[in-house]
Amino acid sequence: MKKDFTAERRAVFAKKVKSYAKVNLSLNILGQKDGYHLIDSVVANIDVWDTVCAKPRSDRLINVYMHGLGSENISPEKNNAVKAGEAFVSAFGTKGADIEIYKDIPMGAGLGGSSADAAGVLNVLAKLYKVKDRAALKSLADALGSDTGYMLSGGFARIAGRGEKVQPLDCKRRLYMLLFLPGESVSSGECYREYDRCPDAPRTDSAGLAQALSAGDFSGIAENVYNALGAPAARLSDGVKEALSAAASFNPSAYAVTGSGSGVFALFEGEELCRWAKSRYKGKLRTRVVRTVMPKDAKVSRLASPFALTEEEISRAKGEDE
Repeated sequence: MKKDFTAERRAVFAKKVKSYAKVNLSLNILGQKDGYHLIDSVVANIDVWDTVCAKPRSDRLINVYMHGLGSENISPEKNNAVKAGEAFVSAFGTKGADIEIYKDIPMGAGLGGSSADAAGVLNVLAKLYKVKDRAALKSLADALGSDTGYMLSGGFARIAGRGEKVQPLDCKRRLYMLLFLPGESVSSGECYREYDRCPDAPRTDSAGLAQALSAGDFSGIAENVYNALGAPAARLSDGVKEALSAAASFNPSAYAVTGSGSGVFALFEGEELCRWAKSRYKGKLRTRVVRTVMPKDAKVSRLASPFALTEEEISRAKGEDE
């Protein structure tokens, strides 16, 4: 039988990356400029991720195939992952790629799923075509979404402006949270408009939160957890209101909406307390125990074909870890 060297070459040069969700530990709104809200937010990646795979094409086309959580229904013209791929090819003059995205980040939950997919596409294509210009990649990412630039490298960070100003932070402590995930989403645009209708003064000290993270000062971290979009999101969504009430009922160290919702996290001192709260929650909202993670420490399995998922990835896609 004649060996298919083309298929073998594609398998060898295919690439796979994990692109992580984020939570906003704090989010203050400092005003507006050029029609955009200016934020000051401390963010962190958590161990929930989408798996992004890519293999090269001989032309310049970008094909993105979504899998899971209803992502198959996202139209290409509204998919930031498609826009990211096309922007990459245009900027660096490379060939195109066939891209598969396996979703595990809940959509519409304020966990940055769309930004994670766009950043994941940029990262996987950079690996595929050996592009090492991180500044140019960051510029592309910033044009795609307010926190996409942060998602390129992730970790703990303080982000400002529209989200394009990223200051990486050191954290000496892993944080554990219980996520409450309503089935409904909250429109970011509507949430910001609701905030404008009833604005709130900044309540947290991002510099203090950054210092507490660096020192591993858990009480200092908990004291500065706050989201200015939390109250507006709750006014817009009964699901967010229910999630906030459920989180508060377990008397966590802190709790807040992430992003503009609809997800809510409850911060506990350790994983056991998170598991305890999860086991005793009798409501109907989906829950998930998560921890913060530094993406550079997360190793991707080296498989013969990066399009083959690991057992862990398969179980996550099926929800078996819930």
